[in-house]
Amino acid sequence: MPLLHLSLPPHRLLLVAGGRRRRRRLLLLPPSPRRVCVRAAASVELEVAAAAGEYGLPFPSERAAHHRELAAAAAAVERACRLCVDVKRSLLSGEKKIFEKNDQTLVTVADFGVQALISLELQQSFPSIPLVAEEDSASLRSSNADNSSNVLVESISSAVADNVSNTNSLLTHDDVLRAIDKGGKDSASFDSNPATYWVLDPIDGTQGFSKVDDTLYVVGLALVVNGKVVAGVMGSPNWASDTIANRKDDSIASRYDRGILMIAHEGCGAWTKRLYDEFGQFTTSKDTWNRCFVDSCSVVHKARYCLSDNQTWNMIPLSVVFNSTTDESKPRDENELLTSYVFSGSLCKYLTVAYGRASVFVLKARTKSLKSWDHTVGVICVQEAGGQVTDWRGEPLDLEADLTGRRDIYPHGGILITNGVLHNKLTELIKANY
Repeated sequence: MPLLHLSLPPHRLLLVAGGRRRRRRLLLLPPSPRRVCVRAAASVELEVAAAAGEYGLPFPSERAAHHRELAAAAAAVERACRLCVDVKRSLLSGEKKIFEKNDQTLVTVADFGVQALISLELQQSFPSIPLVAEEDSASLRSSNADNSSNVLVESISSAVADNVSNTNSLLTHDDVLRAIDKGGKDSASFDSNPATYWVLDPIDGTQGFSKVDDTLYVVGLALVVNGKVVAGVMGSPNWASDTIANRKDDSIASRYDRGILMIAHEGCGAWTKRLYDEFGQFTTSKDTWNRCFVDSCSVVHKARYCLSDNQTWNMIPLSVVFNSTTDESKPRDENELLTSYVFSGSLCKYLTVAYGRASVFVLKARTKSLKSWDHTVGVICVQEAGGQVTDWRGEPLDLEADLTGRRDIYPHGGILITNGVLHNKLTELIKANY
């Protein structure tokens, strides 16, 4: 089935950060020749399957208390990945014109579009479950001052309309802005009582998304019940297959062998499936799932370590005991560790460990608090793949520490993500040298 490209309205925009003063820039793209909202047949099939409760999860509902929620989340994240791919194609075509706005972060049309899309999809089936997410519409509404708001919201609305499952009613700009704000900081107020809520990172690794190359980025969605992550989905359109990752196939055809959807449910394991078929088109919900496991390395100096691209080895307490190298071909003794830098956001590293391509991810917390959406879905995926996630003291991440907003977590020192076998050894080494 052909995948129809996204039709954005005239003047499509991308928000990026640049310059020493960290100013936000709007990349205004040339007009698109059409504005008709058309969905591919595969998208229609996905809608029908999801509506019938048939989003082919790899385990029966009897085994999973949150089977229905996970099915809806998987369908929503898959749609969001389609939105990302189509928006990125449009952003990379044509001449870009730049407009500047004051801000501190890098945001794209796809960030807002994914948040609005997933918010709308979840509201259909679970209107009473609140959403905690990264974005809100304040910056979109405030951009009225330089007359760019209508153009930007048009772009976001078009992206959402081309991918939303419910097409029975017209989607207005206000609908899109309200959907974004469903996950904003003022949308829900929690207290010390147990709560059920979604946590969304619309695009983890926006810097990677905005690049021309195939840098990783992740759409991450998790369900938290009474302070515990019980289900989650990560979608990564640029994830390379094992064949590409191992450099076994450099053919043109292999470029389609990318994209992954990972799901996890408490007690049911972590599972993956391809996002694309052999023709480079998005697959449907009936494709084969594969059980996913962390690697089995049990020797500290033989493990593969994953670091954030904005942190150096000497920032990690293990550097007191071990040297590091990024050269896989270099012989190593027990005093040297193999490290690699996985670019873009934290969820990309969780995905790398859960899939078994790295044994360990060590993150130093540069501030007292970290954002919950950068980690929540990663926790359930790594744990269900057989791994372990704690702070540097070995304590589980407290998702309820932010009593009112559930937007911040406060790990001591940083976060340690491992294959489980190495966790106690590394925790002791970190505690002894931090």
